[in-house]
Amino acid sequence: MKPRWTPLAVTYLVIAVAGLGAAMTFNALAVVQMQDFLGAWFDGGPAVSSLTVDLLGVAVAGSILIIVEARRLGMRFGWLYVVGALLTAFTFTFPLFLAMRERHLAGGPRSGQ
Repeated sequence: MKPRWTPLAVTYLVIAVAGLGAAMTFNALAVVQMQDFLGAWFDGGPAVSSLTVDLLGVAVAGSILIIVEARRLGMRFGWLYVVGALLTAFTFTFPLFLAMRERHLAGGPRSGQ
């Protein structure tokens, strides 16, 4: 069976390419300006923009994954993880979703296992 490009796969690919293009643009700008890339994370400039684009791309793709995977598995209120990320942090809600997903896949407390 040959893998096919589903709309979701294309969406993730577009996010990946856009993220790569944006991040590499800011990385190149930091190199051209001869900035200390890691030090610039704390001082501003292209390095911060690169990091921001990087994290934004991950958050967008991860949010799509959360919503799609929650629906696919029949997990209720998957969208709340995305809203929760806006109120707290994606670094909190994404691993929380993954933990709850694993719990759901394992049968959860209502499965009687």
